[in-house]
Amino acid sequence: MRLLLTSAGIGNASIHDALVGMLDRPVEQCTALCIPTAQYGHPQVGPGVKPWQFVSGREDAQMTQLGWKSVGLLELTALPSIDDERWMPLVHDTDVILAAGGDALYLAHWMRESGLADLLSTIDEIVWVGLSAGSMVMTPRIGEAFMGWRPPSGDDLALGVVDFAIYPHLDHPDLATNTMANAEKWAGGLGCASYAIDDDTAISVVDGAVEVVSEGTWRRFEAGRSNS
Repeated sequence: MRLLLTSAGIGNASIHDALVGMLDRPVEQCTALCIPTAQYGHPQVGPGVKPWQFVSGREDAQMTQLGWKSVGLLELTALPSIDDERWMPLVHDTDVILAAGGDALYLAHWMRESGLADLLSTIDEIVWVGLSAGSMVMTPRIGEAFMGWRPPSGDDLALGVVDFAIYPHLDHPDLATNTMANAEKWAGGLGCASYAIDDDTAISVVDGAVEVVSEGTWRRFEAGRSNS
């Protein structure tokens, strides 16, 4: 699985170029599935209008509206109630998965419960494009600062597909607490490497190689200490 972990979607040319470089063919020839599930777990997002905006491409974040050959919907909370053969072949045949923002732990819970997390670990060719929580879900943990919905375990553990954590929306004008100083405090309590990224930054992971793609501001923190 190839990962493009963004703070706010495909928001500039550099991030778009990184996405195109991960695909086996042009965007207009690729099929996509979008996952709005994370939005339901976040009190400021969904359910309601915002999941519809994400799915229909009527939100500012560039995800579903990039000109894909087709865009389908994969609702993770529904999957445990239907047979695997109804949805697993669909994922196998899909080029890209687009994961909305919202609550990362809610998304991680339903990725495990639905079986999607296990399935994705067996598919090398698929590209996962995450937006905010849709990116954080792939990390080892999200940190207490980002915990909203509490999983049955009570901890902040995400899926651990990558070995670093992500602090999204750095210096966002509508998020007064998302400062570099707070990101450094957050990073110091994680026990793993981490990145603070703004909405013009993404992290690509291809064959284990990690690359920051940015037209904005970002910083990497080593485990237990900061590093510019």
